[in-house]
Amino acid sequence: MTENETPKGKSHKQIKKQMLVRYGRMSLMGWFSHEEAHIPKVESKVVIKTSRGMEIGGVVGPYNYKGGNFRSSCEDVDNYYCKKSKERPLTDGGTFVRFASKADLIEAEHLDASSRDELKCCTKFASEMNLDMKIIDAEHLFGGERIVIYFSSNGRVDFRELVKKLAREYQTRIEMRQIGSRDEAKLISDVETCGQECCCKRFLKILEPVNMRMAKLQKATLDPSKISGHCGRLKCCLRYEDETYRELKAIMPKRNAIVDTPQGQGKVLDSQYMTQLVVVQFEGGKREAFGIEDIKRVSRNPQEQRAKQDDRRPEQKPRQNGGRPEQKPEQGGQDRREGPAGPRNEKPVAEQTPEPKETPKTKESQVPAGEKNDKPKEQDQQDQKGRRGRNRRKRSNKNRNRNRNKGDNKRENKNDTKGSNGNTSEGK
Repeated sequence: MTENETPKGKSHKQIKKQMLVRYGRMSLMGWFSHEEAHIPKVESKVVIKTSRGMEIGGVVGPYNYKGGNFRSSCEDVDNYYCKKSKERPLTDGGTFVRFASKADLIEAEHLDASSRDELKCCTKFASEMNLDMKIIDAEHLFGGERIVIYFSSNGRVDFRELVKKLAREYQTRIEMRQIGSRDEAKLISDVETCGQECCCKRFLKILEPVNMRMAKLQKATLDPSKISGHCGRLKCCLRYEDETYRELKAIMPKRNAIVDTPQGQGKVLDSQYMTQLVVVQFEGGKREAFGIEDIKRVSRNPQEQRAKQDDRRPEQKPRQNGGRPEQKPEQGGQDRREGPAGPRNEKPVAEQTPEPKETPKTKESQVPAGEKNDKPKEQDQQDQKGRRGRNRRKRSNKNRNRNRNKGDNKRENKNDTKGSNGNTSEGK
């Protein structure tokens, strides 16, 4: 065995240990490679290097590490945070530098205090330059190589002069980042009406849409000032219990449904999903609430349902003669049928209505021997008019074609004469 060869079943590849860290003012998350043998099972701060520079972050899930490696895989974490979501908080991450020391934590507090002065200075410059923007927050990175300014605006803002002015003031790189109303609430909100810290700031990372249907289903007040959060939109907590309310609604009987109760049959007026109570009105006008276990839905008899459907349909008169219009006998003649199944006693059209002029018989007008024409007089006249009109159209089309052919022949003769004259003039 040579020096380069390795024994079978052994590999020198070392599995990279990864650490899940939350960092930044916007609570971003990412995977960071490290070589630590042990991760303390307490909340600890670490110094990391990202694409923005040196930063300080916090270890996520300190109890979920074994041998210095995070127990959950990257795919599991991606699926937990909805991999296809646009607001996925996971980033590319970076590398782990060291665990933060006391000096690092003191330096971080000093940078946080200086970021407040930078926020005031930026707000002052923006008002002096009459820029249509609201300065929300400022973040000074741990390495000191960048200052991130968060602002909101209704449209695009030309802040190039503002960036140059701030760069001259602090002698560092300035980054302007525009955010929406929800991200603004995530940065500056504190306590909500429930007495707890705002959800988007404390733990909520993916802000899913909330609509008015959820508020109506939970029978909450529709006053915008009471169901809206710091961002001015509907509160995210309306979505937490939406699935439960839909399941409870499916159990309850619908409004105006007929139900059986211990006091007799009645009609459902209203229902409470959380308490599972149903308000029933009886024939005398009395109303009473019952539990969902004390009532029973009345299933309609299928014959009654068919009868109601028939009542709703418009009345249709029955048709006779197989759906054909009923034909009246002509004046002075006999009925065309003796009975429901008797033979037909009909006369030919020539005998019934003799025509004053003889018309040329076509294939359509000829009636073969042994068959009798059942068409009435008016319909026969309409058919004859239709045939005449068709014959006129055929004649007019033939005449047009003849005229076109004559015109084409004349043009060809003129062209031939012109060509012959031109040739003789050139020869002369």
